Amino acid sequence: MKRPENIRNISVIAHVDHGKTTLSDSLVSRAGIIAEKNSGGVRYMSTTKIEQDRGITIKSSSISLHFELTDKEMLPNGSSDSGEFLINLIDSPGHVDFSSEVTAALRVTDGALVVVDCVEGACVQTETVLRQACAEQIRPVLFINKIDRFLVELQKDSESCYQSFVRVINQVNEAIGTFSTADFDANDSETDTAMYLSPENGKVAFGSGYLGFGFNLGTWAKIYSQKFGINRQKLVKRLWGENYYCPDSKVWQTESTSKATGKQLPRTFCKFILDPIFQIYHQVMADDFEKLSQMMKGLGVQLDKEDQDLKEKQLFKSVMKKLLPVADCILEMVVLQLPSPLTAQRYRIDTLYDGPMDDECANAIRDCDPNGPLMMYVSKLVPTSEAGHFYAFGRVFSGTVKSNQKVSILTSDSTGKVIRGSIQRPVLMMGRKTENIEECPCGNIIGLVGVDQFILKSATITTSDLGSPIRGMKLYVSPVVRMAVQPKDTRQLPKLVEGLKRLSKADPSVVCTTEESGELIIAGVGELHLEICLNELITTHAGIDVVASQPIVSFRESVLSTSSMMCISKSPNNLNRLYANAEPLSNELSNAIEQNLLPQEAKELSKYLSDNFDWQSEDAKNIWSFGPEISGANTLVNMTKGVQNLGEIKDSIVQSFQWSTREGVLCSEELRGVRFNIHDAKLHSDSVHRSGMSQIIPATRRVLYASQLTATPTLLEPIYLVSISVTHDAVAGVYLVLNKRKGSIISEERKVGSPLVTIVAHLPVLQSFGFTGELRANTSGKAFPQCTFDHWKSLGSLESKQVNDLVLETRKRKGLAVEIPHISKFYDKIN
Repeated sequence: MKRPENIRNISVIAHVDHGKTTLSDSLVSRAGIIAEKNSGGVRYMSTTKIEQDRGITIKSSSISLHFELTDKEMLPNGSSDSGEFLINLIDSPGHVDFSSEVTAALRVTDGALVVVDCVEGACVQTETVLRQACAEQIRPVLFINKIDRFLVELQKDSESCYQSFVRVINQVNEAIGTFSTADFDANDSETDTAMYLSPENGKVAFGSGYLGFGFNLGTWAKIYSQKFGINRQKLVKRLWGENYYCPDSKVWQTESTSKATGKQLPRTFCKFILDPIFQIYHQVMADDFEKLSQMMKGLGVQLDKEDQDLKEKQLFKSVMKKLLPVADCILEMVVLQLPSPLTAQRYRIDTLYDGPMDDECANAIRDCDPNGPLMMYVSKLVPTSEAGHFYAFGRVFSGTVKSNQKVSILTSDSTGKVIRGSIQRPVLMMGRKTENIEECPCGNIIGLVGVDQFILKSATITTSDLGSPIRGMKLYVSPVVRMAVQPKDTRQLPKLVEGLKRLSKADPSVVCTTEESGELIIAGVGELHLEICLNELITTHAGIDVVASQPIVSFRESVLSTSSMMCISKSPNNLNRLYANAEPLSNELSNAIEQNLLPQEAKELSKYLSDNFDWQSEDAKNIWSFGPEISGANTLVNMTKGVQNLGEIKDSIVQSFQWSTREGVLCSEELRGVRFNIHDAKLHSDSVHRSGMSQIIPATRRVLYASQLTATPTLLEPIYLVSISVTHDAVAGVYLVLNKRKGSIISEERKVGSPLVTIVAHLPVLQSFGFTGELRANTSGKAFPQCTFDHWKSLGSLESKQVNDLVLETRKRKGLAVEIPHISKFYDKIN
């Protein structure tokens, strides 16, 4: 723990059901935390009851593992000679509804173990988690899982298996090449900074997490190097790609035909790696234990009497775990191929730290200095066994955390608030339990007790008075589905309100709000996310019976054209006037704002908007605010010329803009893609008569609402990108359901070498409720959908009956006046 060069912080990331948690069992078993015979079935990293009952990962969970590299000649550069490593591993969810948990895990790690099902290949969520990893400058390694499916389920030959492996590796490399800004060069794949994954550079392993076996080229090179008298590293290069071995002439060659006999040769990967595994499997299934024992003896494995009592799959599992233990293979790959905190923080500092790159905190983070100021990023809050209390889970980037330490908590929201507090004690997160520790130096992942009351979702904890916060995380999912909740017993309303506050703290992506009508709302990423949130609210956070409405879709308000006239509003005292209009922002610019792609510095921002979105340079320099919450996809632009005293009311105008974009005029939904232009202002010379709170804020809100109403207002509905994995005989059922629910097909692709077809489509979120159940009913359970929020789509103007009805329905549900406000309510005529 005190040697950052011998620490590895990794996340296990994958598509749903590709085997992350089962694989993690084998790694936990290797550390002696669970019995080896139970690995693969315990799902030790599923820490909550609902995860264990459903068999899916919902929350990311951390554990610290000890691993010793026995071959000291393989020690990576910069590590200590002891060969002992601390591996902080985080198992993360694969379902898209819980992507915020993946983001929280990746922020505090430096490497990622990417797990891919060999049959299904890289799926939609695989690409999503890789994009998140690349954004955080995380270095990946790849484990191609479930290769036993080729033997048992598909009964493929070794060459077909090899081609499937190549396809999977290419898919993952293509995704990394698309999203990564780091080095990516297939011809320079041995450099430390390269992101390119290849079996030859040791960054790809193969195996089965459930059966507990795994290997890479180095594993087999070690077995064969003595037999062939070839250096292990050289042999690794000969066990992949277009390499063949001719037994007649005993020559290694790159041609597939024997020069001695003219016969077709199997590639070396098939002959020396896959074929022996296939032979072991066939011997196991033939129930010939004697022949199997002889074969295993030749590979250096001794079977015992307990193995003799096992049959078929259990015997195959036991034999393969002894021959090729998956934990040894993966942990060795992690230690050799992924960076230590000492290395990683040097190149991650630019994307992590929000302050000057030469201040004391930046230097301490860059050097991973345990004696520097404490800088810890809390990426999420984890509920403790004590109701209402949380562990602050995060990564120590510099300094040392100690019990009873006085610290400053810097919030990650737009307020920039600084709170003074005290750490009660640090704890080591060990899956289903925790261990108390007195102190923890930088480079480690830990939990803190005693600071949760100061943190809403995430924060920076520091001992420096001069430091800036570590940048907040960018979530890649939007809470577009929501439901109303109320207690069964109205007397328990205070408990429900408190429970919602705790739920909001515990989940990075959930949003809990109260409507003007008093209705309590939970907003989540999808139907499953809401279901889990409701369960947690009832069982953990509120502890009461709750009544929930049917899921409701969150819309966005926007405009389709420039305001048809210049809008004017007067302050309540009639002594100040504001002139403004609205116009639509391009969808590309809206996306860029939401993805935080815009430069922060004014000159750079002006150039960026001018070059990419045809903005006038002067307009770009006079952007007063983005909103809501500073990062929303709406802009407020000052286009006035020579208005006296305007600077004094700027804050009030911006405050009102934030309010107006958070609650639009149509139905109090958030705005998206609107540019508001302030063209002129007539202000009273006496500051008493232009008070911000009582005069300017109401006037600004009225002029912005008038501008929205005169710019062809519209509703935007959220659209899912649906990826459906289905067997080819059930495709018709998928099309039937998608057509019924107004889905539009984008592509259909047959998975080469498997009976699966992947159908990708767009589906309105409004049509997604009950979609999974109906899809499985129409395909006899052969279809597996994954819905990811993709984009916002305009439903048209208010002249459309659909839009008008949706607006009125939303207003009624929120307790607003049923009629849409008329322009005359906000537009003031000049007498």
